[in-house]
Amino acid sequence: MPWQKTTILMKPSEVYFTNLRTTPSSSLPVKMERLVKRAGIEKINFQNQFVAVKLHFGEPGNLAYIRPNYVAHLTSLLRSLGAKPFLTDCNTLYSGGRSNAVDHLESAVANGFNPLSALCNVIIADGIKGTDYREIPLNGKYCKAPKIGTAVADADIIISMNHFKGHEQSGFGGALKNLGMGAASVAGKMELHSGSQPVIDLEHCTGCGVCVKYCAHDAVRINTIRKAEIDYARCVGCGQCVALCQFQGAVLGQWDTSENLNRKIAEYTQAVLLGKPHFHLSFIMNVSPECDCWNHNDAAIIPDLGIAASFDPVALDQACADLVTSAPALRGSMLDEAHPDEPLTGQDKFRILHPDTNWEAGLDHAEAIGLGTRQYTLINL
Repeated sequence: MPWQKTTILMKPSEVYFTNLRTTPSSSLPVKMERLVKRAGIEKINFQNQFVAVKLHFGEPGNLAYIRPNYVAHLTSLLRSLGAKPFLTDCNTLYSGGRSNAVDHLESAVANGFNPLSALCNVIIADGIKGTDYREIPLNGKYCKAPKIGTAVADADIIISMNHFKGHEQSGFGGALKNLGMGAASVAGKMELHSGSQPVIDLEHCTGCGVCVKYCAHDAVRINTIRKAEIDYARCVGCGQCVALCQFQGAVLGQWDTSENLNRKIAEYTQAVLLGKPHFHLSFIMNVSPECDCWNHNDAAIIPDLGIAASFDPVALDQACADLVTSAPALRGSMLDEAHPDEPLTGQDKFRILHPDTNWEAGLDHAEAIGLGTRQYTLINL
């Protein structure tokens, strides 16, 4: 059936929240465990189930990602419930420390996501070069068959651990972006980001022919000057050439709009979660103005607030956005420099930081396709 918008009246979802105040008998990892139990994670049958714990391992040099101590505490809880958990993420579209599984694993280990520190093995979901994925038939308005990393697609249960922060293209990064963008294979990320087919950068193309060999649509050839050339009559825009090129010779075409990017992310998230039990945590700490994919992180824009959890990723993102809106801007941050005489309490800080983005478009679309609801009840612990 073709995609069509439906209006579904949903009751508010429950979002559980705990602040960061501690006592000698209640450390932050202990508070996190208490939070997920109160939120109902034990209602899921984990016995002998493969559980993908989806998180961002942090680009080398960036220190804003979730501390592995929290991950170790959660994976220990999952094992006690009979689960077979593994930590996972997909490779990046851009060149960096996580663009292939070898570098990605080294980055994860260096940042503490390994069996010693996080008490769990790491599996890069879309394989060595980002080409290992499953197409999940969805027939969405924007994405017909999202390309999801195989290890995520093959998992029985999905748990997301999200570092809530700003993002220069989507407005903010939370549960939907961690799942929809993060679990997309490299070719899937190409579909999400781009509003057009890839192009060949002649300056960087070496004429190696890897893109020709692996193009499933016979759309690439090496021309007489030993450069790759795309036949756009055959090209379907899958991004496989971008994923495989090690020289930045095949690159993205035009970027899509922020609205469409967020709507695509919602549909990819739907594909990730389709037919599977799932649960989500967001850490509203070190709320950097831009994403964890940079090799640095700027000063946090608001004070650390706490941890939130829910079965509903849409409600969770909305609640986190509201909590950030209600918080004051931190002195010395990017926000403070732009508006030095305003506390910005009650203002949409992500829209101020990235005025060309529209995060609400993604939550609206996620609600329209039945992924969750923007209506929530915040339960403080």
